[in-house]
Amino acid sequence: MRKIFPLLLLLSFATTFSYAQKYAVIDTRYIFSKMADFEQVQKQVENQAATWQKEIDTKQAALDKLYNDYEAEEAMMSDDLKKQKEDELFNKEKELRDLQKKRFGFEGDLFKKRQDLMEPLQKKVADAVNRLAKANGYDLVFDKSEGKSIIFADPKLDKSEDILREMRLK
Repeated sequence: MRKIFPLLLLLSFATTFSYAQKYAVIDTRYIFSKMADFEQVQKQVENQAATWQKEIDTKQAALDKLYNDYEAEEAMMSDDLKKQKEDELFNKEKELRDLQKKRFGFEGDLFKKRQDLMEPLQKKVADAVNRLAKANGYDLVFDKSEGKSIIFADPKLDKSEDILREMRLK
């Protein structure tokens, strides 16, 4: 009985270590930077953002002109006309804020545009990661590009180059 207990203990440790998970680390930011399509996506997003920013700047300039006109003529206006002009200015300012939020706010048009354009690239990377993980028996693949959950990763675990080869970009 005394010989069986240590043997069972040793056997349980051996089976525990044989089920150790195999994992890899990738850097999606690096992978995307090596993709030609990514640069095109970035340029499209920047161009769209510039177009929307011009639209907002034009509306801001018009609003500024309305404010300046109001301030110049305020002394000569009746109370009713002042109230009407102030309401008009308030509504125009609200429209401008709503447009800024719609275009550049959290989950606004720019966010959606970037997401739509990035989806095919993300799918390519995800497919390559899945193929590499299955081929090499990885149980987990971590992305170190965000850096929030990985404090340290041994460089030999980084399989980003393997992903690029899998995608035939290298």
